[in-house]
Amino acid sequence: MSKLLVAAVLGLSAYAFQAQAQNTLYEVEPDHSFVTFEVVHNGTSTTRGRFDTITGTVELDQAAKKGQAKIHIDPASINSGSKGFDGHLRNKDFFDVTAFPDVTFQSSAFAFEDDRVSSVSGTLTLLGVQKPVLLKANHFNCYTNKRIQRDVCGGDFEATIQRSDWGMNFGLPGIPDSVRLVIQIEAIKQ
Repeated sequence: MSKLLVAAVLGLSAYAFQAQAQNTLYEVEPDHSFVTFEVVHNGTSTTRGRFDTITGTVELDQAAKKGQAKIHIDPASINSGSKGFDGHLRNKDFFDVTAFPDVTFQSSAFAFEDDRVSSVSGTLTLLGVQKPVLLKANHFNCYTNKRIQRDVCGGDFEATIQRSDWGMNFGLPGIPDSVRLVIQIEAIKQ
């Protein structure tokens, strides 16, 4: 094979790979995206709640095995099923939603197993404090939603954090420091 032909084949192969390896922008779909939390209440039952308002974007390049995400959570949208408790969670003892109306997660790296996202590392900003968090994927999938005729990607991710790392110290040690976060997220291709 001539050097010219080899160069042409390699050039076309590189072009084809670049054409496949592109970031695709997805917007968080709010009806199927929630962040829930679990914490043991004074050594008895598990208290659960969720944030109902989540927005953000995800960029995904499955061919290059890269991605990035910027997620915004409205802490005032907290929903534990108890209006009185929700009011307490919104005040200065916990989320202080007046002073800190936005919780964010900014990714720094996506990890893949084959073509599926296996974890996302990044920075969680809560109460004005930034700390690293690793979100492990329990499920991840992309599919074409036949109802809206668009591609959708999403999954279930989780992490366990120590709330005191962000300065949320109310009730310690009676209310444990350890909080399990479960992130259910779906995003629609733009």
